[in-house]
Amino acid sequence: MEQILIAYYDDNAKKLHRIVDKILLKFGGLAEKDRDDFYSLANEVFVDVMKRYDSSQTFETFLYSCLLNKIKTEMTRRNREKRKADRMSISIDTLIGDDENTTIGDMIADTVTIEKILFEKNEDSYSNRMLLYLNRLSDLQKEVLRLNIAGFLPNEIREELYINEKEYVECYAAIHSYRNISLLIQ
Repeated sequence: MEQILIAYYDDNAKKLHRIVDKILLKFGGLAEKDRDDFYSLANEVFVDVMKRYDSSQTFETFLYSCLLNKIKTEMTRRNREKRKADRMSISIDTLIGDDENTTIGDMIADTVTIEKILFEKNEDSYSNRMLLYLNRLSDLQKEVLRLNIAGFLPNEIREELYINEKEYVECYAAIHSYRNISLLIQ
């Protein structure tokens, strides 16, 4: 057992770390800051494997399978935590209060909006950036934007364009997506 210990922990646990890295690659890799967590986890598994090893298979095979199971469990736990956080997040377009037309986004203080930029200019004086931005939008998205600028409320826009809430939210998201508005803030 001492030889096994030396083999895996020689050169700052290089062999153990290589096994962990190989397993993590199966999951698409991991951020460098989280890698140390999995190396620590591997140390715990290694100690447990040393206690339970019974020579019915090679030590490396037994260690690998135990590490794989433990890492899978930890990845599942971490992903579950992320999903919990995602479930708790809400859209900026979520309606609030008794008024069915007020959204969280309406309550966030900001002096510059895409709508304001468009409303203050007429189409002849649009910059090249603005024209590129508008060209990225579909006809439906442009129509949603136009009605939004005109002061229509979300439910009025949906009625006017005969679209459902999902379609409206998708259009609104595209209008305000970083990919599209990044043209305006360069």
